[in-house]
Amino acid sequence: MRKMLLTALCCASLASAHAADVPEESVNLQDISQSNQAGKSFLANTTVNAPMAKVCSTIQDYANYPQFMPNTAKTVVKLLPDHTSLVDFTLHLPLGKVKQYRLKMSPKSTPKSCELSWKLQAWEGLKTEETIADTSGFWLLTPKPDNPQQTLVKYQVYTDPGPVPLGLGWIVDSMSRDSIPKMFEALRKRLQ
Repeated sequence: MRKMLLTALCCASLASAHAADVPEESVNLQDISQSNQAGKSFLANTTVNAPMAKVCSTIQDYANYPQFMPNTAKTVVKLLPDHTSLVDFTLHLPLGKVKQYRLKMSPKSTPKSCELSWKLQAWEGLKTEETIADTSGFWLLTPKPDNPQQTLVKYQVYTDPGPVPLGLGWIVDSMSRDSIPKMFEALRKRLQ
C-alpha cells in the first residue's frame, strides 16, 4: 500500500513537472530514492521529436527491445487475455554479468496520452544471483501542446538488484541511473 501511495505521489509530481521546458535531446533526471528503500528510484523527463502514437508503439514493441534498449539481450513475450503482457528479459551487463527477470507490462492509451507501467513477477527456477529483487515503473507520454509532432516523455523506474557483492555497487547505477540517458538516446535513434 505504501509503495502504491508513493507511486501515486510521484505520478502527481510528474503531472506537474512540465517536460515542455526540457529541450529536445536533453534529459532531466532526478534521483527520487527513498531512504527506506533497498533500491534506487529515478524520475526523468524529456521531449522526443516524434508523434505520441509512434513513440507509444515503439515502447510497447517488447519483442524488439533487444534491438534498441541498452543491455537487453533477449525478450520473450506472452500476451495475456487482459491485454497486458508477461515479458521475460535477459540483460547482459558489464563484466559478463547476466540478469533475468519477468515483468508484467500494462499499457493504457487514449488519444491524449499513452501509459505503460510494469511490475516484477515471479519467475520460478531462477537463483537469487541470476535475477533482481524488484523493479517497477512507468512511461507517460503526451503530445507537446504547441507541436503534436513531438512527444513529452515522463519516465519513472525503481530497481532493487538484490544482494550486490562488495565493490560492485555500480551495477545498481548501470541498471538505472546510467542507463536512462542511454535508453532515451537509443529510443530517439529507433524513432528516426
